Amino acid sequence: MKMFRTTILSTLLLVGLATAADAADKKILLIAGRPSHGPGDHEFHAGCQLLKKCLDKVPGIRAEVHNMGWPKDDAAFAGADAVLIYADGGGGHPAIKPERMALLYSLAKKGVGIGCAHYGVEVPKGDPGKALQDWIGGYYENSFSVNPMWSPEYKSFPEHAVTRGVKPFSVVDEWYFNMRFREDTKGLTHILVATPSDQVRNGPYVYPKGPYPHIQEAKGRAETMMWTLERADGGRGFGFTGGHKHLNWGNDNFRKVVLNSLLWIAKIEVPAGGVESSVSPDDLKANLDPKGGPKPAPKPAAPAPAPKP
Repeated sequence: MKMFRTTILSTLLLVGLATAADAADKKILLIAGRPSHGPGDHEFHAGCQLLKKCLDKVPGIRAEVHNMGWPKDDAAFAGADAVLIYADGGGGHPAIKPERMALLYSLAKKGVGIGCAHYGVEVPKGDPGKALQDWIGGYYENSFSVNPMWSPEYKSFPEHAVTRGVKPFSVVDEWYFNMRFREDTKGLTHILVATPSDQVRNGPYVYPKGPYPHIQEAKGRAETMMWTLERADGGRGFGFTGGHKHLNWGNDNFRKVVLNSLLWIAKIEVPAGGVESSVSPDDLKANLDPKGGPKPAPKPAAPAPAPKP
């Protein structure tokens, strides 16, 4: 009987320690957008599941994937330390419904980190654009920013936690640039920076095909494809414009800079060599959305006609 009581007490102690450890874990929500584009492109669900698999190997992190653009219940945000939105943007961005913007503003005020990837950095100008400037520092503005398919050469990086262990790399992706950054640049750090060739500036862009004179006129200027923000509310944010091509998650440095950023916005110490992870060909094939042939990129709604005098 005594041995039985000892075993029960030991078990309860272990359960209590495990529960305490779980409670101390940092919670990262990975919000994956609805299926979009053709096979291998905009694989938001597969990309988030891959990031989760990598994060699950980092002690002290509890990562959750919420599919189809938004959690089914807003209770999922309770206790969150960081939120990543990897989804289609523009007018269909999952975060720009008024009640969702209000929720994210309330989380940001509590210091919750917010990150946006690829099309998720594009929202309409106005209140949605201001929100992304507040949360992550900048956004893609239609007809101001551009989205060519190209291969920037990332040769050097600023000294920052998210660049730890990241080595020079280059992959073909739909790397957006000429973001609409906030006017107050305090706390803003440009992470992935490269100089587009004149040919890239001349287009074609993915949509609209361009070229845009203001992009051509800036030839020779270095451009930012990823950035971080330390907010005045104590929270952190980042924008990452890559992520169109799912296969790029197989590149160690492409993947590492995003994993590092997720730790950083959750206020977890990034290891000196960055987050170590590995991805197999089978990992890249897992969780892909069932898709048919290629689909055209969504186009923004046409502006309403001007009223007649």
